[in-house]
Amino acid sequence: MTSSSKVSLSYRDAGVDIDAGDALIDVIKPYAKRTMREGVLAGIGGFGALFEVSKKYKEPVLVAGTDGVGTKLKLAFHLNRHDTVGIDLVAMSVNDILVQGAEPLFFLDYFACGKLNVAAAADVIKGVALGCEQAGCALIGGETAEMPSMYPDGEYDLAGFAVGAVEKSKIIDGSKITPSDVVLGLASSGAHSNGYSLVRKIIEVAQPDLDGDFHGKKLADVLMAPTRIYVKPLLALIESLEVKGMAHITGGGLVENVPRVLGKHLTAILDHSKWVMPPLFTWLQEHGNVADAEMHRVFNCGIGMVVIVSKENAAAALAQLTAAGEQVWQIGEIRARAGDEAQTQVI
Repeated sequence: MTSSSKVSLSYRDAGVDIDAGDALIDVIKPYAKRTMREGVLAGIGGFGALFEVSKKYKEPVLVAGTDGVGTKLKLAFHLNRHDTVGIDLVAMSVNDILVQGAEPLFFLDYFACGKLNVAAAADVIKGVALGCEQAGCALIGGETAEMPSMYPDGEYDLAGFAVGAVEKSKIIDGSKITPSDVVLGLASSGAHSNGYSLVRKIIEVAQPDLDGDFHGKKLADVLMAPTRIYVKPLLALIESLEVKGMAHITGGGLVENVPRVLGKHLTAILDHSKWVMPPLFTWLQEHGNVADAEMHRVFNCGIGMVVIVSKENAAAALAQLTAAGEQVWQIGEIRARAGDEAQTQVI
């Protein structure tokens, strides 16, 4: 056979559809445009995105965070629901950089799949844009990678990162926390994006009707509720009073995340009777026969963000956050640590 009679192969024959990728960009551009803010010099479309740090900062310090959505994606695939995981993706990074006092400036995402489903991918990126709007940061770029045979049909992976800025003199690092300070807990919107390997195992064992009623909602809706983004109310709180420390309650729960902002000489004593554990966590504990200690290490158990303030500022902080639409409880206090006791104790 001569070379002229051979079949001419294309990238599409190899499983990559460039036209589909172009179509996705066209779909998501208007949603990304809605997230534009001061500082964006060049966004989606270039080889790199340009962002100018505002001159309102005298000594700006950049704060960066990166994360994914984890195995919550497996539940999204099972339910064929892709409209909320983009919010989760943004939330996991912007909430992380927020705890150091940083204002999120911009976000970039990475979407990888075996075969690009434009409709599903568009739902995901629309969610990313919505999360950026909630956080006040710009979606200025990203990457869509179609890699045949790397992922099962209908599945994809997500990663992203956020960059923020904080005035050097206003970095929140927990160094000002002292005994008698008050611990406030802000309500989560559900399991957020942590513990879903255990959630899926419990579902496998319990075999619930995911479309069935669960306290007035579908169980599927409760399980897929997107991670709450705390950026705007907490940035406003930082401007009005001294916030000594914050902890984003992700993997590791309260017992492993609160110590990350405490000096070795301090411990946080949290009273579980001071907040309401949502029905989802009660259901998971009962159907999985999960021990209390395991619940506190795996799940947020209803508290998505912890804020530590002085006793004198506690009432004002609680009132301001409540007025901003957050559900907040005074859940504990900081004490001097005795010996090698745990740095966070849920009693």
